[in-house]
Amino acid sequence: MTFATTLALAAAETEHHGNVMAETFGFGVIAFILFLALGLVTLSYRNVANRHAHKAEAYAQKNPAPQAGHGHH
Repeated sequence: MTFATTLALAAAETEHHGNVMAETFGFGVIAFILFLALGLVTLSYRNVANRHAHKAEAYAQKNPAPQAGHGHH
């Protein structure tokens, strides 16, 4: 038996007689729900900096920014 014949027989044995789209549709649904959930998590972080601007201003007043020069005098 040649390699090509072996491959042809193996392919014939594993041939699928069904609707592949119907069998794999669930994977697409799960992926869609997962991406939707991750998108909602991402959107939940919109405008967070502006919601806490008063905290950022208070921190900036307490802790002034260091001078340029990488800490060298």
